[in-house]
Amino acid sequence: MQKVRLADIAQKLGVSTVTVHNALSGRKGVSDEMRAKIVKAAKEMGYVASAASKKKAETDKVWNIGVLIAENYLAQYATYYWKMYQEFALAAVEKQCYTTVEVLKKDAEIHTLEIPEAFRGKHVDALAVIGEISGQYIQKLRQHMQMPLVFLDFYHVGIANDAVVADNFYAMYQMTELLFAQGLEDLAFVGSIDATSSIMDRFCGFMKAMISHHKTVAKEWMIQDRDELGNIGFELPQYMPQAFVCNCDLIAGMLIAKLEAAGYRVPEDISVVGFDNFSYPGYTKTKITTYEVDMKAMTKTALDKLLKQLKTPGGGRNRSMDVVSGQIRWKNSVRMK
Repeated sequence: MQKVRLADIAQKLGVSTVTVHNALSGRKGVSDEMRAKIVKAAKEMGYVASAASKKKAETDKVWNIGVLIAENYLAQYATYYWKMYQEFALAAVEKQCYTTVEVLKKDAEIHTLEIPEAFRGKHVDALAVIGEISGQYIQKLRQHMQMPLVFLDFYHVGIANDAVVADNFYAMYQMTELLFAQGLEDLAFVGSIDATSSIMDRFCGFMKAMISHHKTVAKEWMIQDRDELGNIGFELPQYMPQAFVCNCDLIAGMLIAKLEAAGYRVPEDISVVGFDNFSYPGYTKTKITTYEVDMKAMTKTALDKLLKQLKTPGGGRNRSMDVVSGQIRWKNSVRMK
């Protein structure tokens, strides 16, 4: 029996061989109706793709990756996650993937649990969620979106542990030890520890260093920086520590501005460390000593996890959390010995 060629299918349907190739290899540029006709004709004619063709089709497959970001992370001051999305999109381009970004409205996240229209049906092949969202919304996604799903920069044990996170615990432990090494021992922590898993992990790293130096934290030096809705705001304590450990650079910048307005000098009077190495203009000119999160490595790792699942249907789905390390960035917000 003569082997059926792409050209035979093209001749039967009156289309080009390129169109047939694109349709059978999953490439874009072919309507759903025409793709269905070509696939049907190929089956009826007994077309069998060669091993090389199958491998090439897999390699050439163009995936559309959905990206979901909660609207509270896109406020005027909170552009950190938009930068993370940009890094993710660049990584996707390198892998010949498209990205479709949607903003998760607060009402949808908490009340209606509505999934964005762009992510329904077969509009996207996989989904990355950037920044922590509610557990109930995550469960909704898992119930109604049967596709690879990865969580970037947060995790929830049991429901969102197929994730990629920064090394929040040991990174903040290192930042706190940095202060002890400079003779700074009376320390405060700024961050609402129940707000996100990242802040909780950073606080635990802070406490590891405190405990190892047999230090306790005064109640007024445990400073909440946001309310239940994510609105940021805090006040300086009545009695000042030697240094503040802030859960992120945004808070560190706001804190330094408050200290300077109150007449304190940073770092001569009080030292401050942050986290992320992401600058927020308009708060302070002081360069913040911080821990740099490796966004590029995190986004590439998240994308690789999704592509592994897409390329091996039914396999590669063991949920796991990947921890990506960064590095300390010495600047001038810490007093040296």
